[in-house]
Amino acid sequence: MKESSPSGSKSQRYSGIYGASVSDEELKRRVAEELALEQAKKESENQKQLKKSKDLDRERAAANEQLTRAILRERISNEEEHSKANHLAKQLEEKDRMIKKQDAFYKEQLARLEERSSEFYKVTTEQYQKAAEEVEAKFKRYDYHPVCADLQAKILQCYREDTHQTLSCSALANQYMHWLIMPNRACWRREDKINFRTCKTLIPEVEHFFSE
Repeated sequence: MKESSPSGSKSQRYSGIYGASVSDEELKRRVAEELALEQAKKESENQKQLKKSKDLDRERAAANEQLTRAILRERISNEEEHSKANHLAKQLEEKDRMIKKQDAFYKEQLARLEERSSEFYKVTTEQYQKAAEEVEAKFKRYDYHPVCADLQAKILQCYREDTHQTLSCSALANQYMHWLIMPNRACWRREDKINFRTCKTLIPEVEHFFSE
């Protein structure tokens, strides 16, 4: 019985795979093509994966850069807001200090004004009181029945009660002087060179005004 050669068995094996009898060279060529195709596919996949990885890296870097910029902007904004808040607080403190200073100055001026007004009121009251007492004392020196006694009493009462508003008593005083001078006006206008002392004695109520 004749044994088959190895090359023959190999050829038969590959002929079973490809459905036809092929030579070793053809088989090697096809295997090499398939290997090259597989290698090309792997390299293509590797290139795609590498491209995706680079794209992801770029996206990640861009996102990190945007995040960093956002953080910096937020930090700068916070610092600016903090600086503005501090500046505003200092302005408010300075304004409050100036208001307190002005308030203290106005209070001091008001206190001085009130003190001066009080002193002026006291002096004025004392002067009016003294004048009223002097007038009353001068009228008491004369022993006669005064003209318009009721009007005179009203004048004295007015000066005593309204020491702060003495102008309100001027109408009564003018009326009183009118009643004193009118009855003696003829004496002052006479052309017979009447003695001045004679006319003065006609109105004893005002004699003290001439004696001053």
